[in-house]
Amino acid sequence: MSFSFEFTLLPKINQSIIEIERVRGFLDAIKSKATWLSDMQNEVLTIESHYSTHIEGTALTLNQSREILEGKPVKGIRLEDKQELLNYRKALDFIGEYLNKDIPITDRLIRELHRITVKDVRGNQADPGNYRKIQNYVINQKTQKIIYTPPPASKVPALMKELVTWLNKEKEFLSPILTAGIAQIQLVNIHPFIDGNGRAARLLANLILYKKGYDFKQLFTISEYYDKDRTAYYRAIQSVPLTNMDLTSWLEYFVEGLQMQVSKIREKAEYIIQSELLIEQLKSFKLNDRQETIIGHLLLKGNIDNEECQKICCSTKSIANRDLTHLVEEKFLEKQESPKNILYILSPIMLEKIKDIKRQRGE
Repeated sequence: MSFSFEFTLLPKINQSIIEIERVRGFLDAIKSKATWLSDMQNEVLTIESHYSTHIEGTALTLNQSREILEGKPVKGIRLEDKQELLNYRKALDFIGEYLNKDIPITDRLIRELHRITVKDVRGNQADPGNYRKIQNYVINQKTQKIIYTPPPASKVPALMKELVTWLNKEKEFLSPILTAGIAQIQLVNIHPFIDGNGRAARLLANLILYKKGYDFKQLFTISEYYDKDRTAYYRAIQSVPLTNMDLTSWLEYFVEGLQMQVSKIREKAEYIIQSELLIEQLKSFKLNDRQETIIGHLLLKGNIDNEECQKICCSTKSIANRDLTHLVEEKFLEKQESPKNILYILSPIMLEKIKDIKRQRGE
């Protein structure tokens, strides 16, 4: 058995896929220091965790989410919001284990994604890892009106089996990008769980992309795109049942969103390239690994303080202070003091070197 759907491969969809493939090729050609790449990945995974849970109603700010995932105490927040955020980040780490692994997607795997996502939240009323046994509904949060009635609970196991069977069939002429989009919307349509369906669907789409080598070095966040304009997101989802499973509008939205988000990755990748070229030019100054990491971090974030320096370099306060002081004395950094904190930024000399690198690369 297989579920039925149709879509038209519009020129706009095809062009977005081509652009996504270009960025993918560009990223595959980049070799970078693991410490810098890991720093960027952690930030992006934080952003994805924040926005995906924010779509579902958490009230955390991005900065609060960042602090929670860094293990810092955050006051004045709902414990449920914190747990949902931590769960989602754990789920992202879970699917990260499937990078470039052509392992079949199973019913059990999808249910495990759900279990991780909703564990210990809302009194466990979402029945983590189990399909619903009751009818559920999609409600407009503003009007409280039912906008979609999913299939009866009795049909869920069979519908999920159909989806899993389809996902594991070899599809010669279908881009993994479209496969991910189709899987996401079908899981939303089935709504197999009492709660957490949107998160599970977004994670499933990411899992499919990861498995097929479309992880983009784990530097993209699709949920940010959804959360920035939730009206457009919900409209795209609702277009499917309204058109009798014609996925064209949804796939146009999904692929365009992915293309917009991965285009931002190219900008991040440029920082990696600039960092490596800049560090290569500074080899004669015999900077240690920590000091190189500090400069790489500044290219990405713009500033740094002692606490952040300790974190990214795995050092103590005194060692971080020594490294930062040395970089200031050698004119690599400048110190910016305020009543609350001391920040360090790249010096004008370093900024000029970066401009030279860009000119040499024809940017």
